[in-house]
Amino acid sequence: MGRKAWLFATSIDGAKSSANLYSLVETAKANGHEPHRYIQHVLTKLPAAQSLEDIEALLPFMLKTEQCQAT
Repeated sequence: MGRKAWLFATSIDGAKSSANLYSLVETAKANGHEPHRYIQHVLTKLPAAQSLEDIEALLPFMLKTEQCQAT
């Protein structure tokens, strides 16, 4: 998805962050989630996460599509 977009990254950290976000969005799509709703759901629930298991439960392949629509 990035391909030529990586040419415009001004830092290695910025390129890595972009790649992580693109990967998360594409994985959400592959698992039947609408990307905007999925990211909104994760950003809403992430502050309440208390453990690694709580965070892993927010990964796209761990959620049911209905969970993202409920927020």
